[in-house]
Amino acid sequence: MKTLTRRMLLGLVALGLHAGPAWSANDNADNERWQAVRKSLFADRAISEDARGIVELDTPVRAADAAVVPIAIRTQLVQSPARYIRKLWLVIDGNPSPVGAVFSFTPDSGRADMETRVRIEEYTYVRAIAELSDGKLVMDKRYVKASGGCSAPAGKDLAEALASMGRMKLRVEGEPVAGQPALAQLMVSHPNVSGLAIDQLTRLAPAPQYVRSISVTYAGKPVMSAEVDFTISENPSLRFYFVPRGDGELKAQIVDSDERKFESVLAVHSKS
Repeated sequence: MKTLTRRMLLGLVALGLHAGPAWSANDNADNERWQAVRKSLFADRAISEDARGIVELDTPVRAADAAVVPIAIRTQLVQSPARYIRKLWLVIDGNPSPVGAVFSFTPDSGRADMETRVRIEEYTYVRAIAELSDGKLVMDKRYVKASGGCSAPAGKDLAEALASMGRMKLRVEGEPVAGQPALAQLMVSHPNVSGLAIDQLTRLAPAPQYVRSISVTYAGKPVMSAEVDFTISENPSLRFYFVPRGDGELKAQIVDSDERKFESVLAVHSKS
């Protein structure tokens, strides 16, 4: 997991991709940046753009704040051992690190939905690519007007943010029902420093430090895991599903880019 995350950030050099004005994501859906990322991730595998009944990406057309852009990936496919979505890639063509997140799911996820908040550096296409258990790839995309999100200054004082780093909270909406998908939310206190924001006083950029991996289990079984980077906004928040079966513990573990580890556990009681 650590290797892939570093590749998402550093492997762009091998693709000849970099941040800055040399490249601009316009309204061309098949732009050079996407073609390079596509080849790196999927080689020559076919990607269907007929996502009806499988996956839908929901984004604002124009973001109110490019550093905190709400993203929702909603799926219509019921997660079952026979057929399920096992992986979702979140690709933002115009970002310094285009592959912002890779989410993995299991049949115990119930639904492979994901909601979070991201940074967007320039007007660009945002893509959700789903891989089904049979290997089929399906993509939905949206064009988002936002700029400066990755290089924007932190929302609060960095020293203050670092002091509260690692505080986590898990919550489940409503009263869980055994065998039915339940909506959960994970909130993490972490500055998710991109390393691209210049301090106006020192004219220096702080070293990047961000959540790089997330793992969620229920009753000891994997529910959802993610490889992420600074694309995810400050103080990451993720909404996802899991299927409770009786009573058990919902556990979230994260590791950041400096190898710090944090954990949160929530006892879940479901009615039959």
